Amino acid sequence: MPVTPQPQRHYAPKDFRDRIAYAFVKFLRFFADIFFARRYGHRAVVLETVAAVPGMVGGALQHLRALRRMEGDNGWIHTLLEEAENERMHLMTFIHIAQPSKFERLLILFAQGVFYNFFFLLYLISPKTAHRVVGYFEEEAIYSYTEYLAGVDNGTYSNISAPKIAIDYWKLPPDARLREILVAIRADETHHRDVNHQFADELA
Repeated sequence: MPVTPQPQRHYAPKDFRDRIAYAFVKFLRFFADIFFARRYGHRAVVLETVAAVPGMVGGALQHLRALRRMEGDNGWIHTLLEEAENERMHLMTFIHIAQPSKFERLLILFAQGVFYNFFFLLYLISPKTAHRVVGYFEEEAIYSYTEYLAGVDNGTYSNISAPKIAIDYWKLPPDARLREILVAIRADETHHRDVNHQFADELA
């Protein structure tokens, strides 16, 4: 039975850095909407390659910080690396659902290269802003997956069988379909949203 799309929780910007982070994410969303329109499978393939970057960058820099200071990390390293791995599994799942074109593969190389260096520098300069950016990224991801889910429910997109990699990772029933995957991924993104906004608040 279809689940009711969960309400979108938005973290209202509280200061100048929050507003910059929010405007930056909305700017990127604008171009993603133009390029991908409602091809959500292809959008997911490209954007998940970028979404897996912040956790790895943040985890590595928090690891180095803990080494320099010779102190604990309060679980941040594990949480961020786990987030990066989870986002990578989103990508591996969507590769089976929407095969990227040669142009999209080229776009992935460019986007990941630019975003990795941008986010690395941003995290060095302002970890709080970096986590806020990720929190807003996740808000947009939740919105997109909710739209994708609605499209599956109304028949716009075919509710295809779930690939084995997704069934194994999320421990879904053997007869699971795309809908179950979208629900699971949206739940992951909701968790990432809350964690990154929380980290930004703690750093503030």
